[in-house]
Amino acid sequence: MTGDHREGSASAWPWPASLDALSAAPGHHTLLLENDRVRVLETRIPPGDIVPVHTHCWPSLLYVLSWSDFIRCDARGTVVLDSRMAAGGESPPSVGWSEALPPHSLENVGGAEIRVISVEIKQVGPGGTA
Repeated sequence: MTGDHREGSASAWPWPASLDALSAAPGHHTLLLENDRVRVLETRIPPGDIVPVHTHCWPSLLYVLSWSDFIRCDARGTVVLDSRMAAGGESPPSVGWSEALPPHSLENVGGAEIRVISVEIKQVGPGGTA
């Protein structure tokens, strides 16, 4: 990846580029495609793995290929989501939406790999239009 990935309206993102998922957690995030409008990542988290603290500065469409229970913590280690306590969703494959995520870590506490394709929508114009 070249240049500042936080161009456009994401330039007001308060966290450093070093916390971007590709920089801070490269063992779990792979860049599949990037242009001026989108960035597509593949996320793979094997059972028992903990993804280091990282961010996602753009909202994204999530295509869930495989799923497992997880615990998401904020940068201080406080649990913000335990999927075991949340209402069940659709079985993979499924599609969802995520807003931009501030610094967080994620632990796969289930027995299967978490595998997600994220299409991050870069907001390049006023009002968040691409």
